[in-house]
Amino acid sequence: MSVNLPNLLTIFRIVLIPLYLYIFFSEEPYHVEIALGILILAGLTDIADGYIARKHKLVTTFGIMMDPLADKLMMMSVIASLFLTERISLWAALFFFARDVAMIVTGAIYHLRGKKTVPANAYGKVTTVLFYLVIPLAMYRYEYSEEILWTVIAFSFITSAIYLGKFRLLNRT
Repeated sequence: MSVNLPNLLTIFRIVLIPLYLYIFFSEEPYHVEIALGILILAGLTDIADGYIARKHKLVTTFGIMMDPLADKLMMMSVIASLFLTERISLWAALFFFARDVAMIVTGAIYHLRGKKTVPANAYGKVTTVLFYLVIPLAMYRYEYSEEILWTVIAFSFITSAIYLGKFRLLNRT
């Protein structure tokens, strides 16, 4: 692994996951607000590591693989916490997990077979932003948060299909 600032930010985002879960499930006052702050910090470090990596030509294989994995692990943790506290339905959580696990497994298979992987594109970034926007609605039990979440989940499946197409095109030669 190449140790550079973007990769350290990615590792930091992974470290934030247990902290988010601990705070979210605690009985402390303002635990939801603090957990949301941790999630926002994770989102900001995601933006920062991508920007720094591209601007300073610090893109690494580690970053290409671990950056989206860190995002998916954080989002899976958040979705699990929302389900376990009955803020979202089992079906929404299952569809979210099915899509993310499929993307992780597919990326790992391509990587382990020595195939090229596709870095994040605009569709993936929009999907991530949409999840970051809908999650606070679910955290605070906004009346239509589940319906909005389903819309974002549907969009994420479209994004996944685009990624799979790019994986296949990139590795066809």
